[in-house]
Amino acid sequence: MEKGYKFRIYPTPLQEAMIRKTFGCVRYVYNHYLAKRRELYAASGQTMGHGVCSKDLTLLKKELIWLREPDSIALQSALENLRDAYDSYFSARERGDKGWGLPVFKSKKNNAQSYTTKLVNGNIKLLYRHIRLPKLGLVKCRISKSVQGRVLHATVSRSPSGKYYVSICCTDVLIPQLHKTGSAIGLDLGLKEFAIGSDGVKYENNKFYNKHEKRLARLQRRHSRKQSGSRNKDRARMKVARVHEHIANCRMDYLHKLSTMLIREHDVICIEGLQVKNMTTNHRLAKSILDAGWSDFTRMTRDRICRQKEHQVQ
Repeated sequence: MEKGYKFRIYPTPLQEAMIRKTFGCVRYVYNHYLAKRRELYAASGQTMGHGVCSKDLTLLKKELIWLREPDSIALQSALENLRDAYDSYFSARERGDKGWGLPVFKSKKNNAQSYTTKLVNGNIKLLYRHIRLPKLGLVKCRISKSVQGRVLHATVSRSPSGKYYVSICCTDVLIPQLHKTGSAIGLDLGLKEFAIGSDGVKYENNKFYNKHEKRLARLQRRHSRKQSGSRNKDRARMKVARVHEHIANCRMDYLHKLSTMLIREHDVICIEGLQVKNMTTNHRLAKSILDAGWSDFTRMTRDRICRQKEHQVQ
């Protein structure tokens, strides 16, 4: 079974410069071939497959020398992401799902950037307090848990707050099987209480956004008063991003712990089905509904249950 590990990394100024170059090159390759596929389809009704794009990328790297500097596997991964985006769109259209659209161009102004590289000849390796990555060498890494299984690929990302992370995907990971409890529970989701179980237990709604709303509004006002394009504007944006990141981390930590606890204590979990997208049309309650994180909680619980079932089948 596959499992992901996410750690924070602390690149040196030279390594950070190479990471940013890789972000830009990956974004350029993605946008370049997305434009070519659109132009070809508009002209002849045909498209370029992944194999054609991959061969053309080799020729493009001969013309644009700066594309040779970053990790070549990351550029190929950009083409794979473009292929997957088109496949997801056509699959959704066959199902009649209107929530998916055609792939769009990646923006340089997006403060969250990432690229993916694969394991080839041991180019990705975890060491004590460091991780070896292609074109970067040894990068200082805060390894918070032991990594099990065989490494498949790694994704280097930068958050809007300016922090760098690496996500490692491993396979052949043994997931411990939970013991049967013979218990079943139904959950009624709400706003006053996050959830009320059929056994009468109430689970608190911490309202993380509400606790930091005044501070966030103050920082956003300061950000809006700064001159566009200035260093002070960027510093103010980073402060706002850090507050948003702290709120998201608190919420996800609570939901992870709650869903894990419920799965360990109960064999069957029934959760109230809510159409969150329709409920947020009520502007008086939209902020509180989104702050609660019902969809994330339902997804976490469902994914953990499916993971346990897959482990039992294996």
